[in-house]
Amino acid sequence: MEAELMALAAAGATALVQQMVAESWVQARDRLVSFFSRGGAEGDEEGQTQDAGTAQGADLIEGELETSRGALSLAVQAGDEQTAVDVEAQWRDRLRHALAADPTAAAELRAVLAEFAPEAARGPGQEVHNTISGGVQHGPVVQVAGDLGSLTFGAPPAQRRD
Repeated sequence: MEAELMALAAAGATALVQQMVAESWVQARDRLVSFFSRGGAEGDEEGQTQDAGTAQGADLIEGELETSRGALSLAVQAGDEQTAVDVEAQWRDRLRHALAADPTAAAELRAVLAEFAPEAARGPGQEVHNTISGGVQHGPVVQVAGDLGSLTFGAPPAQRRD
């Protein structure tokens, strides 16, 4: 079971880092604040314990997420891959500790990941870059995935006259 929770924490951290640079960050952040604030006590990096169920605890978690997002944004702009790896590792550890403290939280984290999945699945399909080579094209070039129906470019085909 421990390996499963570790894999879930790793998947959660990867999804979290991906969401930090997505347009849907605010929704993802709020969902993660809710996850980490679901109750009980959670230790911070210095080993101090704070009540994560309070509004103050939620504000602290939101601040930590925003700090991580800021660091990640700067790292992406600077091409600093190590910082991105560090941010992911930090949240992987936080998720792992949260799951170890409350294994029933795994179902909630899976639900959060399922909410993130549609956004991640749409990402690569949103942009299409086509390259046409082999000379000059003197007309439209159309790439289609599916049925176009009856599409005509230029003059309509000559009609038969009987």
